[in-house]
Amino acid sequence: MMINSDGNNYDEKTSHKKEKTRSIAHFTVSEKPVKMGYGYRHQQTVLLFFCYMAAFSLRSFIGVALVAMMHGNHDDRTNITNLTKEVENKSEIGNVGVFNGIFFHEPFPTLHWDKKAQDYILASFGLGYVILQIPAGQIVHRFGTRYLLTGALVINGLISFFTPWAACYGGWIFVLVLRIIQGLGQSCFTAGMHRAFGKWAPLEERSQLTAFAYGGQPLGTVVGLLLTGYLAASPVGWPGVFRFYGLLSLSIAIIFWLLGADSPGQHPRISVAERQYIEEALKNTGDKRKKHLQVPWKKLLCCRGMIAVVIAHIGQGWFHITMYSEIPSFMDKVMEVDIKTNGLLTALPFFVMWLTNFFFSWFIDMIIVKKWLSVINARKLAQSIGTIPTILGLLSLAYVRKDIIVVETILILTCAFETAVFSGFFVNIIDLAPNFAGTMISISNFITQVFSTVAPVIAGLVLNEDVTSQHLWGKLFFIAGGVYLVTYLIYLLIGSAEVQKWNDPEEETRRNIETGEENPMLHTI
Repeated sequence: MMINSDGNNYDEKTSHKKEKTRSIAHFTVSEKPVKMGYGYRHQQTVLLFFCYMAAFSLRSFIGVALVAMMHGNHDDRTNITNLTKEVENKSEIGNVGVFNGIFFHEPFPTLHWDKKAQDYILASFGLGYVILQIPAGQIVHRFGTRYLLTGALVINGLISFFTPWAACYGGWIFVLVLRIIQGLGQSCFTAGMHRAFGKWAPLEERSQLTAFAYGGQPLGTVVGLLLTGYLAASPVGWPGVFRFYGLLSLSIAIIFWLLGADSPGQHPRISVAERQYIEEALKNTGDKRKKHLQVPWKKLLCCRGMIAVVIAHIGQGWFHITMYSEIPSFMDKVMEVDIKTNGLLTALPFFVMWLTNFFFSWFIDMIIVKKWLSVINARKLAQSIGTIPTILGLLSLAYVRKDIIVVETILILTCAFETAVFSGFFVNIIDLAPNFAGTMISISNFITQVFSTVAPVIAGLVLNEDVTSQHLWGKLFFIAGGVYLVTYLIYLLIGSAEVQKWNDPEEETRRNIETGEENPMLHTI
């Protein structure tokens, strides 16, 4: 037995038989799949990484872009303030003419929207993102990742490209509506990614593949924070910022449509050996394009492992809201440092998060492959590595002295370890039910988003008396750390990584045949 250049098992006596298996949907499962090198599952992971990076760039750049939109070509902030009093919530096209209004070149229009309008715009994306979370999971489950992610990128790209016109000729209300639509479009991203890895990621490589793709989140945030400022200050101005991210999203959509595939069985160029390796590792039975699996809602919602994942997700979501929304205000009001004036300081913790993501994912996969720990214990170890230092970081911020170097160091270390949870509860959903991973993560995401909306409300109540009080901020960090600790402990107690019986419809069919019952989970469409 030899390995040919395609990575396929090759035997002179049986090679003609193996070629025929390319058109066969069902493979005989071997007891121990052969370990494969680089293949199309890695290509799909890279494609998903760029999709996620584009998505988070589109989410994060709007804050910096709004600052540029409010300043236009005016460098004098006092002049802007005076103009704002005269023309509130309107666009100042001035004497630049219709031609400039269409193509946007210098001098760029200046917009005068009050702080409340800007806050509404910033919050509008999240509104659209939450509304379609659970329906998006079902849509992805039925139609697959390729259609949904491509469509979402196209919608987001076109909206971003046309936003400058909406801003100047429709006002902030039009921009708010467009951001809601972008949020609706991106609601399918996490569900689509999880569904893809439920089809492409063998257990032995699951943490690394998913961590690499989801690394698009922190890196996309870095790109959105750093690049936007440079673009806005360049000759393309703030309209060019929206055009750039629009073209970026559309370009990645085209590439993903041409090269992406929902499963190994639907990829036109994958080798027989790699396809067999993936499907055997996932205990799949080949190409299920003609079959739609009905979601076993009752079993899914009552699954102990699923409940543990949702609870852990709530803790992480609470931390992220505190980290992304409250920390900048803490540094401004208590540390007396305006972090918004330095894009590098803002982006650095996210960049470090992206780097450490690779190490933790490799480390957890190595533990699973070498069988040093069971799968669930490996996931709980990852959760512990990510959660305990994060809690300590939150508590230390309550007592840190007013030193930007110390604060930035704490933020970097906190983000560096916190990313380990992506190899914990986040991947755990795929362990439980690969065939329903998209549906499950959409449910978890929806519940987490709902709970996360409570965090800013509590922050407002705690800090209502004195937003500059380090003592009150300490209470807020203790609350965030307490929520993370409780959810972490619950995950340790009830978490599970055992593949659920209802994940495999053929297993259900065999069991129902033995009992004389009809299997409701498998339908042909």
